[in-house]
Amino acid sequence: MRQRIESLEQFRALQADYMAARDAEKRKILVCCGTGCVAGGNLNVYHELKKRMDELGIPCEVSLTEHHADTIGLKKSGCHGFCEMGPLVRIEPEGWLYTKCQVSDVEEIIQKTILGGEFIERLGYNQNGELYERQEDIPFYKKQTRRVLEHCGHIDAESIEEYLSIGGYGALAKALFEMQPDEIVQAVSDSGLRGRGGAGFPTGTKWNFAAKSVSDKKYVVCNADEGDPGAFMDRSVLEGDPHAVLEAMAIAGYAIGADEGYIYVRAEYPIAVKRLEIAIKQAREYGLLGKDIFSTGFNFDIQLRLGAGAFVCGEETALLTSIEGHRGEPRPRPPFPALKGLFRQPTIINNVETLANIPQIILKGAEWFASMGTEKSKGTKVFALGGKIRHTGLVEIPMGTTLREIIYEIGGGIPNGKKFKAAQTGGPSGGCIPASLIDTKVDYDSLIAIGSMMGSGGMIVMDEDNCMVDIAKFFLEFTVDESCGKCTPCRIGTRRMLEILQRIVDGKGEDGDIERLEELAQTIKSTSLCALGQTAPNPVLSTLRYFRDEYEAHIYEKRCPAHHCKKLAQFTIMPDKCKGCSACARVCPVGAISGVIKQPYVIDPTKCIKCGACIDTCKFGAIERK
Repeated sequence: MRQRIESLEQFRALQADYMAARDAEKRKILVCCGTGCVAGGNLNVYHELKKRMDELGIPCEVSLTEHHADTIGLKKSGCHGFCEMGPLVRIEPEGWLYTKCQVSDVEEIIQKTILGGEFIERLGYNQNGELYERQEDIPFYKKQTRRVLEHCGHIDAESIEEYLSIGGYGALAKALFEMQPDEIVQAVSDSGLRGRGGAGFPTGTKWNFAAKSVSDKKYVVCNADEGDPGAFMDRSVLEGDPHAVLEAMAIAGYAIGADEGYIYVRAEYPIAVKRLEIAIKQAREYGLLGKDIFSTGFNFDIQLRLGAGAFVCGEETALLTSIEGHRGEPRPRPPFPALKGLFRQPTIINNVETLANIPQIILKGAEWFASMGTEKSKGTKVFALGGKIRHTGLVEIPMGTTLREIIYEIGGGIPNGKKFKAAQTGGPSGGCIPASLIDTKVDYDSLIAIGSMMGSGGMIVMDEDNCMVDIAKFFLEFTVDESCGKCTPCRIGTRRMLEILQRIVDGKGEDGDIERLEELAQTIKSTSLCALGQTAPNPVLSTLRYFRDEYEAHIYEKRCPAHHCKKLAQFTIMPDKCKGCSACARVCPVGAISGVIKQPYVIDPTKCIKCGACIDTCKFGAIERK
């Protein structure tokens, strides 16, 4: 049973004790238990490591509460970020990283690494013939600046003692004992921290509005309703460093005069939910949440609310409505949540990544944070890097890093010798950045200037085989499905846009479709109730801006330049390669292929249904899809 912390002195002593316990560990085995690696079987790796070490009599402490020298610290960590190479296991103090680990590797890890201190080369990361032993030397990590993700993958995500051992809750102690509420708000303002959830609103300004609002009741809300396709930044922080968010919310509560907080998290994130539940329980046991924290008279507690997966609930007013027990629908602003938010009381809403920066700003100072990034976009930004890229995963870079650096130096470039075509940032609310703008700096203002946006941090990379009309259709399909339906422009307008896009990719595009898309887009942007509706046309507008020729090819030439759209495909047999074997004719389901044995066969385009069975069957590469 954990003993409640009653004083600053007791807290400092406890921190020192856990730091000493952590330092006494001879070696640490950090098994990645983020969602990706868990799906790959890493929990089985963890349990097998624990089982075999117990059988062999190797002391392995999984807690810092009882410790002695020369133990092996076996820990379930959060996401290491290098998802492409998971399941991952990190070995400290050497900093070795083992990739694609399986249960069958456990015995060798124990015998060679834990007992023998030897690096296992076959489990190391190899790039272009070069073996990397240390995680920090791998190009994927070397170019990053991990601040929000600093502890993800380095501590036991289910242990508050681990968090205390790396200085956790020290920022809360500093805030309560050394700072006044207005000083905290000023520090956040001076840091230049902007909201990481999408719009980039200055966090300090939001806190200041709420602090100055007069009310007997105020709230702090964490928006963990991460809904962008391909985005998993917030989920990973909650899975790997949940106490950082709890600590930040308590600091925010003290700063604005709130005594209650809510974390609105998707039920589809079961690991994040579980670790939040554990973290809240542990913090309450130590008295770091609840009544009279540190015996200062400050009260603050946190409750979880599970979202049902509605994308619109990522919009702050819809989220508040959902917490209140109603259908998640946005409400008009003003009044803004800082004045009338949850239960019509002053409320600040920040997303997970925004809050995760707060403890470091309090501990290290506003100047430290402001030293990173650009003039108007301070600090770092976490991105979920996915799509047509060699190294998918979670990356954190200083604001102002170019898109080229992210894609080629961190992401390893485009696989299979393909050319980079575009990158989508901002999810369904963002836009596509073409190859011609690959040297654009990734910050709030630069992305807005080219028709995209930061969003929460999803970054999907596309190559020459991606059809940009189809990409726009994909994101608009998502928006149509997720529209709450409250306002007509979003409910009806996006559906009409989708119908036009569907017609274009089906080869039925008409003269004037582009103009109709642009007109509808501008109407939706200017008349929708909430930001989600207002930004829904952005993927269409950005692809029209940079890839208008692809739309025109679809409409006027009835062809897809990327050879992606099935109904616009043209299948032809190249006579010089055809051997006349008849294999293609025998598999064609509609009899569109005819010919004479040992003579070139032909495809009747009027009968062809473009199923591709002929291409899959031909052993000579004689059938071409255009």
